[in-house]
Amino acid sequence: MAKVRYLFLFSILFAFFDCPAQSDRYTLRHSIYFQGGRYNISEDQLQRVYFLVDSLFENGQFELTIHSHTDNIGGVEYNQWLSERRSEQTVYELDEYGIDPASMHIKDFGQHNPLYDNSTHEGRLLNRRVDIIFWPLSL
Repeated sequence: MAKVRYLFLFSILFAFFDCPAQSDRYTLRHSIYFQGGRYNISEDQLQRVYFLVDSLFENGQFELTIHSHTDNIGGVEYNQWLSERRSEQTVYELDEYGIDPASMHIKDFGQHNPLYDNSTHEGRLLNRRVDIIFWPLSL
């Protein structure tokens, strides 16, 4: 079982480590995906987030940025509202799990700044998400 846990962690780290052009610090990004018009987080996705948090926060060396997104269905005002609910739900779940909300910074994009093509079904599915970005603290 421990081998599976470490393989899962390695696959997450391998898939999400990157070094943004505007920063010289490495970050880790994990996305939570939502059904259209929903802001509740599935139990399966919560378990993945908790696993990642347990793995990273043993030494408390990260801050979090929560970026919420929607697809373009439903109108600008509704999507902004939905984006804010997704952020709030994510912060609530992380707070309940023991992460200090003061270590979290939120940016709600709504339907603006899509990463994927909203003219396709697959793109809309991928735009319905919250990105949790883990920022290592400088020592």
